[in-house]
Amino acid sequence: MLTSNPFAELSAFISPAIMQTYIVVMILMVAGGTIFDVIHKKSATYFFRAAQKSKEKATRQVGSGEKVSLAIQTAVVEGLTSGEFCNPHRRIAHLLTMYGFLAYVITTIIMVFAYPTPATPAPAILPLLWYLGALMVCVGGYWFWFFIRVDVASEGNSPFRLVRADLFIVSLLVSVTLGLIWAVSGSGAWANVFLGLYLLATTVLFGSIPWSKFSHMFFKPAAAFQKRVEQANGSRRNLPPPADNPETYGSARRQPQNY
Repeated sequence: MLTSNPFAELSAFISPAIMQTYIVVMILMVAGGTIFDVIHKKSATYFFRAAQKSKEKATRQVGSGEKVSLAIQTAVVEGLTSGEFCNPHRRIAHLLTMYGFLAYVITTIIMVFAYPTPATPAPAILPLLWYLGALMVCVGGYWFWFFIRVDVASEGNSPFRLVRADLFIVSLLVSVTLGLIWAVSGSGAWANVFLGLYLLATTVLFGSIPWSKFSHMFFKPAAAFQKRVEQANGSRRNLPPPADNPETYGSARRQPQNY
């Protein structure tokens, strides 16, 4: 089962062209939603003004070679290893969710476009990575949702409390969970029900970008790079330099929970 392409089996009922069109529409919704979010929230304007202010208050110039080095550091530390998270549990959960989602999405696109029918069987590694990626999303996502979220871990709120800021993580978990259930449910009426719910949740995930935190994954690298540039040129966003002996939070009985 784990080495069987679930989308090829679906081609007996749904044309591969329809599945491919659906994926293209989802990609366009991501692109369009992100552009709308940038324009509506004026994110590009904010970053441009922040960069201008940083240049005006800089105490030293940052050359192009140093900027390339800072960009590489940003990609490795904040991008590939999520080094901005001080809490190790939050960092591991984020990495599981991020890499699981990438594996899940990439293998979905490859299987639907390159191996859409049983006549063109996919290499066993592709569906295996699809299942593994989906399980990684579930482990990292549910771990974050029930145990690591700030309002749950630090503020004592119920893990079942929902606000609009939770739209991305909730729709992601529902979509991936329903996808797994559909893939293992075989054929029959229940499989069709789970397929319909899976498509609905996936459409909400990719179609709700202007109202969710999905587009933050594109903004965070830019913000992290700008922060490194500001630290390098000495502007530091008008903040004072780090103290030699920063205040320590927590006590022997209570560990600090800083996010």
